[in-house]
Amino acid sequence: MTFRELRHRIAADQHRYAAGTGWRDFMRQWLKESGFRFTVMMRLCAFLRSQPLTRYGVYHFFLWLHRRMQVRYGTYIEFSTQIGPGLYVGHANSIVINTRSVIGANCTLSHGVTLGQTHERSKHPGVPVIGDRVYLGCGAKILGGIRIGNDVVVAPNAVVTRDVPDKAVVGGIPARVLSEEGSHGYVSNVYPAA
Repeated sequence: MTFRELRHRIAADQHRYAAGTGWRDFMRQWLKESGFRFTVMMRLCAFLRSQPLTRYGVYHFFLWLHRRMQVRYGTYIEFSTQIGPGLYVGHANSIVINTRSVIGANCTLSHGVTLGQTHERSKHPGVPVIGDRVYLGCGAKILGGIRIGNDVVVAPNAVVTRDVPDKAVVGGIPARVLSEEGSHGYVSNVYPAA
């Protein structure tokens, strides 16, 4: 990851919180939003890890801060997880994301979200792949090697174990398609693609 990519991702994340990308907006979000602080630390660790000489210097300090934030907020999102720009973590509590999961651009994670792996005995072994502009409601569980399409809403407390098509709203246990209205109105302040 280059420094330019780091700045773009942090600006996209910041834009999702208050539709601003300036320095003052950054400081306001840093002081106000725990999810934003967690995301910035995660992005910074990913950037520092990609640089030469990561055995030395500030990488280990920021890695320690990231681990400390994981414990403090009860949120396990590893910095090496593939997450697109524009991540919004409204309440950084009880979120568990498998390290090999893939999350697209401009996604919203509510508290209690789990992206989990299933093994060979299940129908869809592997880890989830989440599309762009997806809203994952409070307590949503996405389990297995499934794909969640673009512009999808996963309702609170839904358990998703099958692929979800684009622009679907799913809910229930197990989740089923409730409508085809998509995530318009749920995912706000979308950062434009670079």
